Amino acid sequence: MTTPEPASDEFVPFTARLMAAMRAQETNRPDRLFSDPFAAMLAGEEAVAMMRQRLSDNDLAYVAVRTRFFDDFLLSSPAGQVVLLAAGMDTRAFRLPWNRTVTCYELDQPAVLNYKNALLSEMTPTCQRHTIGADLTQPWMPLLLDRGYRPESPSIWLIEGLLMYLSDLDMRKLLHTVSDLAAPGSRLGLDVVNSLSLDYAPYKGYFRSGVDEPESLLAEYGWDAVAVQPGDEAVNYSRYQQQFPPRDVPGVQRAFLVTAERR
Repeated sequence: MTTPEPASDEFVPFTARLMAAMRAQETNRPDRLFSDPFAAMLAGEEAVAMMRQRLSDNDLAYVAVRTRFFDDFLLSSPAGQVVLLAAGMDTRAFRLPWNRTVTCYELDQPAVLNYKNALLSEMTPTCQRHTIGADLTQPWMPLLLDRGYRPESPSIWLIEGLLMYLSDLDMRKLLHTVSDLAAPGSRLGLDVVNSLSLDYAPYKGYFRSGVDEPESLLAEYGWDAVAVQPGDEAVNYSRYQQQFPPRDVPGVQRAFLVTAERR
């Protein structure tokens, strides 16, 4: 029996559960790149079924590598404030070895966070955790400030699996807000696809913005950035087998994993 397609206006929230299913799959591997003991519960049977029917080994490897890459980024960037935008089913506040000196703010659509919080209600985070229901295409800065975020102090930001679903205008508005809230020395991690990837068949019609030069884009907002591709030697974790051509080779669909520091 074929799993039905989710309605288009539900695609991104369902994708949060689909990503959880992929993290659960990785957790079950003996050579796993990370462990997410909550992922299967958060994914649910429908998302697990779609993962098995629709996603390739390369898709699974990409999410495993991306998750591990940003895990390493967050743990190598000490700061008392961590902000996860479009947090979805992310459980880093529970599974990363943080402590109570770290405050983690998770922002996403209220329905997404309500679903996650209900399932995790008996679990104890490793940090101080605050969830904030917000539409990230609308003003959300006051919501974060009201929960105790300190813009004068360094922070770590993660925007994972979101920007390609936003229009170019909404993507730039989001980066502008993040940059206004990030003190010098703050760190930022994000992933983007290039403009050719807007025609990538599984996501055609869902991907809305592409970035061909992530370093140049972030420089406009006061960040010094480094972009890598998941097949690069330093970030394939002996798992991601696809090797992208050098960036000066035209006509290639690409994904970038980006880290940056606020000037």
